[in-house]
Formats: sequence, C-alpha cells, structure tokens
Amino acid sequence: MTAGWTEDRVGALKKLWLEGQSASQIAKQLGGGVTRNAVIGKVHRLGLSGRAAPSQPARATFRPSRPRPAAPPTQAPSAPRRIEAVQPRPAAQVPAPMPDLPGTATVMTLGAHMCKWPIGDPSSTEFSFCGRRASEGVYCVEHARVAYQPAVRKGGKDGATELARSLRRYI
Repeated sequence: MTAGWTEDRVGALKKLWLEGQSASQIAKQLGGGVTRNAVIGKVHRLGLSGRAAPSQPARATFRPSRPRPAAPPTQAPSAPRRIEAVQPRPAAQVPAPMPDLPGTATVMTLGAHMCKWPIGDPSSTEFSFCGRRASEGVYCVEHARVAYQPAVRKGGKDGATELARSLRRYI
C-alpha cells in the first residue's frame, strides 16, 4: 500500500527534514504507511538540500594524546675507565639446532613460519602439522614440491606444433 503525498504531509516532511530529523524518524511521525525509503525518495524528488543540524552529532576528529610515562632519570656520565689488555674469551658453545621433526606442531603451537602441511586424519587425536621451518609461503621445501606442481599441458603437443596448426587456419 502506498501512502499519498498530500500537501500537509509534504509540508511536514520539509519542516522535519530541515529540523535535522532522520528519514526513519520522519516516517514514524508521518505514519499512515510512510516508510523510510518513501521519505528518502520524496526528499530527493523535492530536491531538499542539507539539514539545519545532523540527526547524529559529528564525530570528533581530534583525539587528545595520552599522557606518556615519565622518562627514566638520566645518570651522570661516569669517570673514564682505564683500558686494559683484553684477553680473548673462550668461544661460547652454540647449541646445535633442534632437528625439525615432521608432525610435531599442533594447532595451538603452529607459528607463522612453520610448515602447515596437515599430517593424519583431522578427526583423530594424533592429527598434527609438519612444523618444520617454512621456506617461502606456508610449506617447507619438501611439502612445497608436492603442493605446487608445475602445470601440465593437455594433449601432449609441443608449442611449435600447436603454433603451426593455428597458423594454417589463416593461410
């Protein structure tokens, strides 16, 4: 059912619109089957311009900065130290890297640079991910070879044969 736009309704619409009421608010006040979309359509057909005041307050674009913590007190420079002969320190033992064992990562322990190749049945309790260091992308080198296979041309024809065949059509 469509509501008829009488002169009284149009007058009330103009007044409410210029007061800054929203289309939904105007539709409620006019009643009688007038919808928000009907109000919007009539506003556009009447060519009504901006409002006196927006229906919602404008958001503040300026935010006051948060107070920064006080800088730690600076210490006075110490007296110059005597330089003594430096004796070489024994080389620190670097721990050997842990071997990346496949299937050691779970959903909870999986990191950003770990291989995300699923191992096992996702519905079983033994399900895990490869977990080795991912070279590029989301898989380790071995699983990337399996996941990213080179495209195989259909038909087994080489490029030269296919080109010659396509050129014969135009000769």
